[in-house]
Amino acid sequence: MHEQNAEYVTNGPMTEVDVLNKASEILETKFLKGEGFTSPSAAKDFLRYKLAHQKREVFAILLMDSQHRLIEYKELFFGTINAAPVYPREVMKEVLQQNAAAVILAHNHPSGVTEPSEADKRVTKRIKDALNHIDVPVLDHIVVGQDTVSFAERGLL
Repeated sequence: MHEQNAEYVTNGPMTEVDVLNKASEILETKFLKGEGFTSPSAAKDFLRYKLAHQKREVFAILLMDSQHRLIEYKELFFGTINAAPVYPREVMKEVLQQNAAAVILAHNHPSGVTEPSEADKRVTKRIKDALNHIDVPVLDHIVVGQDTVSFAERGLL
């Protein structure tokens, strides 16, 4: 676990992507079996660092324990600049393998527009319905672009 005011040293110049990757590593360490994702803003901050710089669509999940602490962040599906195939069966398989008690779904929109599409809403419902059979709640689905949108905050779950 990193200290509140830990210092970090680089071995030379860093690109913007390098800085974002380092920031996401620091946040991942913070949430990995440490602090829980107790609000949409914490998850949104974490996911912004993980997904905002991606040039193609990436669908990821946050696998969490019963206290909503991170077990693992996993990028599952990769697509083109505007779509990624998502398979609920594969999501369920990861949830079972990691013994997750809850999940947050996430994906980016490389276009920067974060408004959830009808396809986003449909896949969220399919995954939520599948995970309901094994008593694992979907706490949120976050879309990352120029901003971040939380399905939970919008009442879309």
